[in-house]
Amino acid sequence: MSTWSEPQPDSRFVAVDGLRIHYKRAGRGPALVLLHGSASSLQHFDRVAGLLEESFDVIRPDLPGFGLTGPRKDRDYRIPTYAATVAAFLVALGVPRYAVAGNALGGNIAWNLALDHPLRLTGLVLVNATGYPEKEMPAGMRLTRNPLLRPVLRRVMPRGAIERNLRSNVGPRSTIVDDVMVDRAHQLMSRPGNRSAFVDFCNTDQPDRTAQIPRIAVPTLVLRSASSNGQHFARDIPGAEEVVHRHRGHLLPEEEPRWVADVIAKFLGSSADTPRH
Repeated sequence: MSTWSEPQPDSRFVAVDGLRIHYKRAGRGPALVLLHGSASSLQHFDRVAGLLEESFDVIRPDLPGFGLTGPRKDRDYRIPTYAATVAAFLVALGVPRYAVAGNALGGNIAWNLALDHPLRLTGLVLVNATGYPEKEMPAGMRLTRNPLLRPVLRRVMPRGAIERNLRSNVGPRSTIVDDVMVDRAHQLMSRPGNRSAFVDFCNTDQPDRTAQIPRIAVPTLVLRSASSNGQHFARDIPGAEEVVHRHRGHLLPEEEPRWVADVIAKFLGSSADTPRH
């Protein structure tokens, strides 16, 4: 059985903001940073990264609070703080300019990076990204806001609850949620401090920066599942392209890795701002 909670042969670590950030890096070409969603890890992009490494220098961190990076000592899980940490991470790696693609929370961090560090980004890809005030919080996150359940969830996060959450995030005909995926999510959530970090993250009041979204000037691609609505990036970001997948759910990079990789490569390859080697 795979032990997801231990470093793998291609694991790398770098010290940033008092964290030991776990990341993987492979390929050659223009830099492309892939940011996973909440309660996830860099493995979310395993197959997409494998397809894009032929054309790009693909860099995938475990975001603070998740995966092998683990919790922040200051418990600051605001999105602009995440964006600042990702920017500092890329400075630490000596990568001055890069495209960023993010799924869900990772997409939220990506567009905040585009606002705060516009000159560093060569392209922005938002995959079912979040950030507009949600009408309804996902069930798994809602539980962490219950003051009676909160201390329990810091100590134990049942495997069955993680499986239900994963199944609720994929399309109705998707078969990707298997024992390996559930074991990976459960093992990583069970690492020291990660459950508490997830509870802290879900209980963080996020600043609403959506009024600033029209200021984003980076070439932008919006990848969206038809079932994901309530996000208006294609409408609000000047010149943004949007591509909609009719049948899949929230976890597009795992449900349709080749489709996602092909659309990203085509977009970044045709973006005049992205040099090709």
